[in-house]
Amino acid sequence: MIESDMQVVLAMLLYFVVVVVIGFVYAKRSNSSSEEYFLGGRGLGPWLTALSAEASDMSGWLLMGLPGVAYFTGASDAMWTAIGLAIGTYLNWKFVAKRLRKYSEKAGNAITVPDFFSNRFHDKKHILMTIAAIIILLFFTIYTASCFVTVGKLFATLFGWDYGVMMVIGAIIVFLYTFMGGYLSVCTTDLVQGTLMFLALATIFVGSVTAAGGVDNTVAFLQSIPGFLSGTEIATPLLDEAGNQLIEGNEPMFGPAGTYGIITIVSGLAWGLGYFGMPQVLIRFMSIRHSDEIKKSRMIAMIWLVVSLSSAVCIGLIGRAFIPTEFLTQSAAESVFIVLSKMLLPSFFCGLVVSGIFAAAMSSSSSYLLISGSAVATNIFKGLIKRDATDNQVMIVARITLTAVLLLGIFLAMDQNSSIFDIVSYAWAGFGASFGPLMLCALYWRRTTLPGAIAGMLTGAATVVIWKNLIAPLGGWFAVYELLPGFILALIVIVVVSKLTKEPGKEVTDDFDTYMELDV
Repeated sequence: MIESDMQVVLAMLLYFVVVVVIGFVYAKRSNSSSEEYFLGGRGLGPWLTALSAEASDMSGWLLMGLPGVAYFTGASDAMWTAIGLAIGTYLNWKFVAKRLRKYSEKAGNAITVPDFFSNRFHDKKHILMTIAAIIILLFFTIYTASCFVTVGKLFATLFGWDYGVMMVIGAIIVFLYTFMGGYLSVCTTDLVQGTLMFLALATIFVGSVTAAGGVDNTVAFLQSIPGFLSGTEIATPLLDEAGNQLIEGNEPMFGPAGTYGIITIVSGLAWGLGYFGMPQVLIRFMSIRHSDEIKKSRMIAMIWLVVSLSSAVCIGLIGRAFIPTEFLTQSAAESVFIVLSKMLLPSFFCGLVVSGIFAAAMSSSSSYLLISGSAVATNIFKGLIKRDATDNQVMIVARITLTAVLLLGIFLAMDQNSSIFDIVSYAWAGFGASFGPLMLCALYWRRTTLPGAIAGMLTGAATVVIWKNLIAPLGGWFAVYELLPGFILALIVIVVVSKLTKEPGKEVTDDFDTYMELDV
């Protein structure tokens, strides 16, 4: 290994040591009870809550998937998606966070999202809890696989190492500190990783503009590509039979700009709807120290998000001007941030910056593993199979689940040509449509019934799977992002079934009428 690679490895090893130490530090406290392990004892401050929510939410998709889309087809897809995410983030913090913090404690001190749904509707048979836990297992396994793909691509691009081997090693590192430290270790490393991701994006953004010859030269080059900087058109790379972009005279070949119509703009904006049902974000709302601190946390989160999303999109665009023929497929283009880091930074600092990618993958996959473990252990094992289970037994089952999800995630991530953006979009839609409409109705509509909640959750999940695989390929208006029809249909079903079924009992309505009075 050459000296520069050794310096990169050294910087990354220092980072790994820090996160593993954090896992050990919090291991004793986290293992004191299941509430500590899964929710950190509801003791997170505003900074920890904000950066943990955003870092776990964005994952490697922010540093690889989003820049890759911008590099390959221009601004439109990446820009409208980023705008939708920014709007959705603000609305979620504004309208869900405070109410969920209060209601989750009122509803039997719920420590997971399935717990909250079950307790909110007094579901004695735990049907809703079980369905929610199964949906979490399904889509978080897909999500976890996307994080492992990120890790494999990172090391394959940096050092030319084997994708599969490095993907497995990275997955095991994530598993170890999640296994040991629980929620507190995950959130504390998220604070470190969120800060690192922010600094990494800002550094490469500024450096790449300078290296590409300044703003004017960069914009002039990108404007020469039909539709590349347009918000209503999309660049169209010319591809060979193998799906690689054609190159002529060291220049990438593009055809006439494609139309980026209202249906695709709506699809991009629809990403924002996903936030209302994202368990890794919702659980942060439930764990904040006091609901009065949510406003401060929201401001921190929004500043972090807007700067990070803007930088990520711009890095992809500038990358096309700086290294126009480096990547010939969208999947390959997801490494643009890594390649720019290697080109622009001294080796040791490159190692620290690209640790931001590993940081993003770790922060997200650890959250997905932990929530999957809590869904099975708390909601299925203790909720259905062994209702008198001890905390120790619950945590044993959780860790067995972590292992199973880890192995399945590794299996799904074995294809190194997988697109991180595509994998994440599917799981994002699944959660947004399954949990989002129900979360809003649970917090705001007194008349929501248990049958309505069950029907809506099943409708959202089923619509995403059916629309993605059977309806979207028809094209036209049917090509809209599956989250939108899934969300709308689930909301309609909740309302219709709730209106057609018996009104909620007095215990349920009393909880609803008084939960906002809690001083928590």
